Amino acid sequence: MEVLVFKTSVESKESIQQLKPSLDALAGSGQWNFALDDCDKILRIKSRTVNAVIAQKLLHDWGYACLELED
Repeated sequence: MEVLVFKTSVESKESIQQLKPSLDALAGSGQWNFALDDCDKILRIKSRTVNAVIAQKLLHDWGYACLELED
C-alpha cells in the first residue's frame, strides 16, 4: 500500500464534506484523510492504484490548491 501526501488549500470540515464523495470514489471510504491542524492542510491517501496527478486534478477541479509532497 502506498501513501500519497499532498499540501492543500482545504481549510474547513465543510470543504472536506464537499470533497468526500469524490475522494471516496477515487480511493475508497476510509482510505484518505486531512490534517487541517497542520499548516500545510495535509491530505493523505492510502492506495495501491491512485495516481497523484488524478488526485491533484480532482482537488483543482473543486478549486483547491494541491501539491504532492515528495519524501
